[in-house]
Amino acid sequence: MTKKRIHENTKISDIPESYQRYIDEIHSISRSKKGGWVSNKEIAENLQVEPASVSGMLEKLKKRGLIKWEPRKAIRLTEKGKKIAKQLNETHILLHQFFAKVLKIEDQEVIENLSCEIEHHITRDVKNSLEEFLSQYLDE
Repeated sequence: MTKKRIHENTKISDIPESYQRYIDEIHSISRSKKGGWVSNKEIAENLQVEPASVSGMLEKLKKRGLIKWEPRKAIRLTEKGKKIAKQLNETHILLHQFFAKVLKIEDQEVIENLSCEIEHHITRDVKNSLEEFLSQYLDE
């Protein structure tokens, strides 16, 4: 198996939840930034943690090939990091639809909190099954 194939087959379940939260946050911030570059300070403020904690996690994310970063410089997701962020975002949207349209939960804050917490534990197979279920359920 080539190195590229290994990266393509990275599963969300292979990435610790704490890493996923940072990837998710970097992705969220970067969508409103030119070039997708994010600062340590922005991550710290959004996650409500100390900048030193962010730096420690950035080292771990960099070692995994999930971000491009040098100390005291801006941060950007690598292609591998973007793929994981995209999977998390897709799962989040599916969970949001499930809670709102299937379970008919009306409290948006509850829906958002549940979606954020659960998205990190959904495997690709479960995501695909949920997507198929929602597709059939919402078409009826």
